[in-house]
Amino acid sequence: MKNVRLILAVLLVAAFSTVSFAQEGKTLKRKVAIGRFTNETQYGKGIFYDRENDPMRKQAMDILSSKLAASEKFILLERDDLDVIVKEAGSEMQKIGADYIILGSITQFGRKTEGDERIFSSTKTQTVEAAVNVRLVDVASGLIIYSDEAKGQAETSSKTTLGIGGTAGFDATLSDKAISAALTQLVENIINKCMDKPWRGYVLTIEDGDYVISGGASQGITPGSKFGLYKKGRTVNNPQTGTNVELPGKMMGRVTVTANYGDTPETEFSFATYEGETIDAEHLENYYLMEE
Repeated sequence: MKNVRLILAVLLVAAFSTVSFAQEGKTLKRKVAIGRFTNETQYGKGIFYDRENDPMRKQAMDILSSKLAASEKFILLERDDLDVIVKEAGSEMQKIGADYIILGSITQFGRKTEGDERIFSSTKTQTVEAAVNVRLVDVASGLIIYSDEAKGQAETSSKTTLGIGGTAGFDATLSDKAISAALTQLVENIINKCMDKPWRGYVLTIEDGDYVISGGASQGITPGSKFGLYKKGRTVNNPQTGTNVELPGKMMGRVTVTANYGDTPETEFSFATYEGETIDAEHLENYYLMEE
């Protein structure tokens, strides 16, 4: 009986340790918006072609969205007007409300059918090949931090012998499979690039001593979550690349989340307390939060 109790006690301790470890090691979800995804090929483009309702473009966006959602590391923002927002935002990319923007295009697409006719049998093979290019933009800096292209292929075959066997008609699903195969090669790199950089948030306003910060429960922010509050570093120009570079920020203090509010990822925010050096409440755009 004592042995049984000892085993149960060990199991309970292990269970609580696992829960504690999972809570401490939880990952804050990044907000990602899939922006312009275009079909740069000539496949299926007739005189009445509608760029906005291109079926291949929508296929690629849906497939990429489902693959990113399956990783459970992202909040995907539906922004049909993202192109317009990007143009209007200009250098103030944070207005978009996402941490990263994914831009993509289908650069190659081809379909071919091959057959092999013999005396007693015939074989028919349909093959679709697609190439997809994606670019990942860091909203905070406006820089492209990842760009790559991958190719995918899908095929189906049918065989008849002495007139017996299946016949393969036009298989519309092959385009999905080929695009999916190409995107699969890119998704892991997209995930790694997004997760490499520490999560960032922002102070929206200060109300009666409470700090209202961006982000909420859907991102994994809960009461008790702590973040460092930093003053942005100076922005300098790199003559070699011609791009602006933000120098490391200075840590001013720490915020502790007390409550979450908001109904959707786009409208979520949290209340927090702050301990640290005095910050300029009139210029909160000069500060950011970062996971420790």
